[in-house]
Amino acid sequence: MMRVLVTGAAGFVGSHLAQALKRACGDDILIRATSKTAGQHPDYGPISALDIEDAAAVAQAIQDHAPTHVIHLAGIAAPSAANANPRLAWNVHLGGALNLGEAILRHAPACHLLHVGTGLVYGTTAKSGLPLGEDALLAPADGYAASKAAADLALGAMSQQGLKCIRLRPFNHSGPGQSDAFVIPAFARQIAEIEAGHSAPQLRVGNLDAERDFLDVRDVARAYVLAALNADALAPGTILNIASGTPRRIGAVLEALLALAKIKIEVASDPARMRPSDLPRIVGAADCAKMALGWSPQFAFNDTIAAVLDDWRRRTTVR
Repeated sequence: MMRVLVTGAAGFVGSHLAQALKRACGDDILIRATSKTAGQHPDYGPISALDIEDAAAVAQAIQDHAPTHVIHLAGIAAPSAANANPRLAWNVHLGGALNLGEAILRHAPACHLLHVGTGLVYGTTAKSGLPLGEDALLAPADGYAASKAAADLALGAMSQQGLKCIRLRPFNHSGPGQSDAFVIPAFARQIAEIEAGHSAPQLRVGNLDAERDFLDVRDVARAYVLAALNADALAPGTILNIASGTPRRIGAVLEALLALAKIKIEVASDPARMRPSDLPRIVGAADCAKMALGWSPQFAFNDTIAAVLDDWRRRTTVR
């Protein structure tokens, strides 16, 4: 039986991961969920408190749970939040990864660690405009991406010492439950509030010219589960991009959401939201995930944005 320890389980991806694990494994799995603070979760049940920055606490959690797999979701989700507090970002991302890697090597050396990084580690290499494969140069463009890249590289080095680590690099993903700190739910929240009569029918936007690679969070969660199920067949240190391979202009994403709106909405530029991007296009190549895991995206993009908009309609109604 798989014994899976999930860090950061209370976050956006956590719920979708729990559902994907249960769909794939049924009763043949034991899931232990942890987060910064303890609580009850509709998908996991009880969540234990675990401060990923506390090396002793991490080591104790590994000893207590004796996992066969650790899926490491814990981190600072929004790049803007990480960049506003870079020291915390480094402590959480690099320090947390080191704490987990060292604890697993010492107390559960047969355990597989699935580290969830980010496609933003490729940074300025994306200026080529070409799809980024796992062998693309790491050139992070901000503190968030740099701290994630450092964790990725540190665990890669530890895999040479025996750590059974798989390094996952997901590109942008969205879905129900995501914070409006991200572009698709930010648009969706404004539309839902306008529809509900809470705001004037004007949607304020920033830079619409950038192109990004978007996935449905449910496809991403399924990729993580497939990586866990296939971990024995993957070499320690394996890197897998999780990406759609399709660049989408932010303006086109907005147009698709507005087409789903129940009323006509005007779009207005907001200087406070205008952050010109040095990386006009970021798109990933996920051929390795397809070959190694048999994974490819299943959710249509329009279904994803419709789900996000419906989620914000529900949230707006109950507030």
